Amino acid sequence: MPSVEEVLEKLKSNSRPDQLEGMARYGMAVERRLGVSIPDIRKIAKELGKDNKLALELWKTGIAEARIIAAMIDDPEKLTEGQMEDWVKDINSWDVCDQVCMNLFEKTPLAWQKIIDWSEREEEFVKRTAFALIACLAWHDKKAEDEKFIELFPVIIRGAVDERNFVKKAVNWALRNIGKRNLNLNKAAINAAKEIHRLDSKAARWIAFDALRELESEAVQMRLKR
Repeated sequence: MPSVEEVLEKLKSNSRPDQLEGMARYGMAVERRLGVSIPDIRKIAKELGKDNKLALELWKTGIAEARIIAAMIDDPEKLTEGQMEDWVKDINSWDVCDQVCMNLFEKTPLAWQKIIDWSEREEEFVKRTAFALIACLAWHDKKAEDEKFIELFPVIIRGAVDERNFVKKAVNWALRNIGKRNLNLNKAAINAAKEIHRLDSKAARWIAFDALRELESEAVQMRLKR
């Protein structure tokens, strides 16, 4: 097994510190970040292969890129609820949140329950993780029944009044991704967006307006009707 130090050396050899300023402008936390691109991170992760023990060690470094690799190489079958809780509390940047969701958390059956649990938490990135998970499952879980997503609309509607930027953007992402799965869910998501629009909240109005603009667009409607 490669050591944590060896992986960090690989990351450092691919780092571009000049990119950190731009990453910060995109709202990424850059305090513990090397400036490595996602394609380069993915390449390193592919060379490493699945390794739960190394993933746990890489996560402990606190370095953003090391944590993204950890999510990419961890084994979803070895993922426990305790590990999910430990990791979600550590997340401090939207991109790490989304990469952890799409590379690891969405691949465990625990994901559906964690959505409910985390959507009720107050911490900004824990809450974001709940809605990013919905977005990822709507995007990638082709076998999930419509009903599973319909049951999440009350969670999305409750989350829509959170004015914090990283939460509201994830709520919007979740709503849009559900509405792009098929015609049935498109109609249900449009109805949910209209309900959200009626809420007395600036965040809710933005979420609804942006989601409706995409979900009712000719491009989305044409694709779903094909």
